[in-house]
Amino acid sequence: MVEGASRGPGPKGLADRAAGGARPVVSRRREVGDVSARSLLMTMLGEYVLPEGVPVWTSALVDALAVFGVEEKSARQALARTAAEGWLVSERVGRRVRWVLTPPGRRLLTEGAQRIYDFGSGDREWDGTWLVVLVSVPEATRDLRHKVRTRLTWAGFGSPEPGVWITPHVDREAEALGVLKELGLADGAMSFTAAYGAVGSETAMVARAWDLSEVEERYEAFIDEFTGLRPADADAALHAQTMLVHEWRRFPFLDPRLPAKLLPANWSGAKAAGLFHGRHAEWSQVALRRWAHLVEGVE
Repeated sequence: MVEGASRGPGPKGLADRAAGGARPVVSRRREVGDVSARSLLMTMLGEYVLPEGVPVWTSALVDALAVFGVEEKSARQALARTAAEGWLVSERVGRRVRWVLTPPGRRLLTEGAQRIYDFGSGDREWDGTWLVVLVSVPEATRDLRHKVRTRLTWAGFGSPEPGVWITPHVDREAEALGVLKELGLADGAMSFTAAYGAVGSETAMVARAWDLSEVEERYEAFIDEFTGLRPADADAALHAQTMLVHEWRRFPFLDPRLPAKLLPANWSGAKAAGLFHGRHAEWSQVALRRWAHLVEGVE
């Protein structure tokens, strides 16, 4: 349990206050099951634990996850899974256990934080050049195919045809090569840069590579969720900031950040990005202070 009346209410009180005086940040449809304990834990580690760089007690993380309706058993399972993947390591201090980010964990979260916080921060001119990567993965190796799709999607690639990956960000070639080397696929892959030719339609290619209508729907939901939200106190700010980052961190997987000429008219991504960066700056210091108070002591 988190100690100290001076630090405010515990998890139940924090959740209650998060809703008090403002529209709740998390809609009921997401609270019921769409937010996994491990995913939420990774958001907290990146947003609060990484900047502080200090160990965090098990009970403090369990209490923090309880704010979002995560039961203790699920919270502990999320910690165990994250440790098994090499991102956290436990330290026993007497009868208590605390958690520290491993060097790979720090790198993962640092790279992720840079991608998340830089995402949507500015547009660049595009000269019409595409980067194309051809990579063949046997149909039977489903796990490998999933890793290729996940990693290249994170890097901003889309796939209009099986084995064909494209992006207007030609500077992502080194990142793609790193992914393919790590997965043991680099030797059989190919890459080149080119402008779109006279056959077919560039717009149709984009539509086959990315479902932009789904991405825009997600942006609209994000805008609806956080526009007008004004946390009433530090507890509500912590809750709001956590969910703001948790929802925004999905977009680098969803939105390839296409040049404006390839996007639908009145694209809502720019509005959503402005909302995220504005709210994050507004709530950051209060949320970080509240997190520090929440985790500074355990029984």
